[in-house]
Amino acid sequence: MPVDRTNTLRIRTPEGIVFSQLLASPVTRMLAWSIDLACILVMIILLSYGLMFLAWLSPDLAGAVQMIGYFVISIGYGILLEWVWRGQTIGKRVMRLRVVDAQGLRLQPSQVVIRNLLRFVDALPFVYLVGGIACLLSPRAQRLGDLAANTVVVRFPKVNEPDLDQILSGKFNSLRQHPHLVARLRQRVSPAEAALALQAILRRDAFTPEARVELFSRMAQHYSCIVNFPPDATEGITDEQYLRNIVDVLYRAQEKYANSATQHVLPA
Repeated sequence: MPVDRTNTLRIRTPEGIVFSQLLASPVTRMLAWSIDLACILVMIILLSYGLMFLAWLSPDLAGAVQMIGYFVISIGYGILLEWVWRGQTIGKRVMRLRVVDAQGLRLQPSQVVIRNLLRFVDALPFVYLVGGIACLLSPRAQRLGDLAANTVVVRFPKVNEPDLDQILSGKFNSLRQHPHLVARLRQRVSPAEAALALQAILRRDAFTPEARVELFSRMAQHYSCIVNFPPDATEGITDEQYLRNIVDVLYRAQEKYANSATQHVLPA
């Protein structure tokens, strides 16, 4: 039976709005893993050098520590980096890939752990044969670890960013009066969440009035749960303006915003 394959992950919101992200191909994922494997081998070699003195004292103990260290490094490398870097390792960063939840939700620690623990199964019997076959047969290029963790790997090709000065200029952003909360927001919001907010602003005129109001209401509620700005920063603005302010602080540096604001204040 032929597999209904696609190279795009489509996420549909409750309002019926569809956002899409490009799926990583098995070849691109293998290149990223080759880089990660090189990093793991370097760490294992460094561990071996560090155990030389212990091997002189007790070869058996040194061998046991090296075996445990190999397991911790090979598994912990992916778990630690994918959690800290929100779905990325060194190889994925180089190849512009990222692990995300298959439904577009926030990536959870349990998903990161599951997909990395099952990496040993995907690697069987050699050079990721099981995982490669699973990727080729899966409609969304998922290996067994991805299927178990409900994750996919997407890619972010280099694209020309929209002119944010044209989209966001001329609007006072009350959120910038609370820089510590802005910094916390940037830390907690994933790149996928930021991209969805930007796409909502860019495509706002394509929505019906009812869908537009509902979409921005839900997205404003979502971001208010991530970071709760004080009432003086949110009172008197619509949900759409609130989301516009969110996109502004996520994508534009403080210095650039300050220069833009100064240009609007100075007389012509």
